[in-house]
Amino acid sequence: MRIYKKYREGNKATLYDGDCKKLLRGLPDESVDLVVTSPPYCIGKAYEDPKDDIDTFKKLHEDIFNELYRVVKVGGSICWQVGYHVSETCIVPLDCIVYNLFTSLSRELANPLILRNRIIWTFGHGLNSSNRFSGRHETILWFSKGMPQQFNLDDVRVPQKYPGKRSYKGPKKGELSGNPLGKNPSDVWDIPNVKANHVEKTIHPCQFPVALPQRLIKALTPEGALVLDPFMGVGTTGVAAMIENRRFAGAETVKEYYEVAIERITEAENGTARIREDKPVYIPDERMAVARLPEEFAKAREGRK
Repeated sequence: MRIYKKYREGNKATLYDGDCKKLLRGLPDESVDLVVTSPPYCIGKAYEDPKDDIDTFKKLHEDIFNELYRVVKVGGSICWQVGYHVSETCIVPLDCIVYNLFTSLSRELANPLILRNRIIWTFGHGLNSSNRFSGRHETILWFSKGMPQQFNLDDVRVPQKYPGKRSYKGPKKGELSGNPLGKNPSDVWDIPNVKANHVEKTIHPCQFPVALPQRLIKALTPEGALVLDPFMGVGTTGVAAMIENRRFAGAETVKEYYEVAIERITEAENGTARIREDKPVYIPDERMAVARLPEEFAKAREGRK
């Protein structure tokens, strides 16, 4: 697969090695189906300026908002994954800042951004704190530009903990109570973060797992859609887009991360990328009758493959 630096509609993957504002200016109006990204938190990471602060974070979003809004289709989605800005005295939930900025900046536009979900991404491991409770979650804000045009729930259902559970009352008493294809994953996603021994680990210190953008891409876009990540890092969103047969455009300013992104996205398109399957962290004991997958559900899921 050829990687292009300049966007054209027929490109499978466009990776720009520079400021995302330049990539955004090269995208046509209403060409993007879905934006999935995680911007810098301005907390002094290796890829950030030590002088960056909350005001820097706000200005970054204000500077790109008009172009970002312009390129997203009406009915398309923007998914912004953020955590906390941490200082010596306090923590600041960055999703609150993003929500206020995006809704206020779009309020007077023809199709304001609408918050559809506030998804909590939780994970079991991370840095341990000694003077506050250790942080074990971040947030994904799903906005749509006007009313959303796509939500493929059946493509992102997850296994029930007890698929053999049956209704105990009412007209369907005794019948299986769940959906044969699995349950709605809810707005709390338990997905391991990328630490040292994770199969997806690269040189990036704050890499998110492929399963995060993969769920969003499957739920919010059709095949062939264009997915954009203006702060692509080592290309995780691009990997997910290739796996799910979507087109991808992304930008990255750090040369080392850009080179890794090219390698990973090429591997994903070739079917050789190493990823952790999006599967439950906890698998219940199948010796319990309600934990065993009923034959009817197994047949229904096999039919979806």
